[in-house]
Amino acid sequence: MSDCISIVIPAYNEAESLPELIGALTAVMTPLGRAYEVWVVDDGSTDATMETLRRLRGEYDALRVIRCRRNFGKSSALNVGFRSIKGRIVITLDADMQDDPAEIPKLLARLEEGADLVVGWKQDRQDSWLKCASSRLFNRITALVSGLSLHDFNCGLKAFRREVVDALALYGEMHRYIPALAHWKGFAVTEIPVRHEARRYGCSKFGPERFLRGFFDLLTVAFLTKYAGRPMHFFGKLGVAQILIGLGICLHLTIIKLRGGFIAFRPLLSLGVLMLILGVLFLSTGFLGEMIVYLFRNRNREIAAHIIKEELGPHD
Repeated sequence: MSDCISIVIPAYNEAESLPELIGALTAVMTPLGRAYEVWVVDDGSTDATMETLRRLRGEYDALRVIRCRRNFGKSSALNVGFRSIKGRIVITLDADMQDDPAEIPKLLARLEEGADLVVGWKQDRQDSWLKCASSRLFNRITALVSGLSLHDFNCGLKAFRREVVDALALYGEMHRYIPALAHWKGFAVTEIPVRHEARRYGCSKFGPERFLRGFFDLLTVAFLTKYAGRPMHFFGKLGVAQILIGLGICLHLTIIKLRGGFIAFRPLLSLGVLMLILGVLFLSTGFLGEMIVYLFRNRNREIAAHIIKEELGPHD
């Protein structure tokens, strides 16, 4: 593993901003005197993003390019980028120039102080009121669910130690919850204030459909952070609770029957039997989950390499 710094940038229809971004990154990284590489993952862009990247590769030796077959989403783009990097330190930022590359030295300094993951906390956000309001709500709920107190979970500007990247398996909208996932795995996560710039080119990819996807992924993160390694603790609690309720109902009806009552067509009898059946099903699900965890506990995370259409590495 190289001692260089790897920068991963997912890009979707950002042809206009990429020349300025790569130039700004070069201006920031060169004075540091450290080896670095810049991986731009073209996530199925439909504009001139790929053509722009081909041209920029002739101008910047540190630039590497990955092209996905279609738009798979930011999580998949980051996952593919993480598969290719060589550095011990990893920086991520968005391609729209709203993340300022000049903040990178501050993130690196915080890593040197002992943090495993440093997350940017966007100051004076240059976004629409809807995006800002939804982001505040998202951050509060995520902090409550994950137990990690951060102001900005989804800032694109982050600095990682390589161990954190290797421990992540991103899919869906999981990139939003990288700090929570890292915190759950025991890494030291912190944040620092960073500048946030207004979008200069193109339009935001933010849309209302992301609310629903993000909500479902938050439920997934809530489960993974607490019960991924012990599914019986989740399903078992529900199963035992339902069995106890079912037994209580059936016992109550049995006493009524012994006293000469009529219980054959009472809805309560159906409810009691249903609770017993559901309880057994939840317990069975817990056992199956434990078996799966046992069988795959030592399995390495898999990367969806098949989504890559083209990769442009170092110059020959």
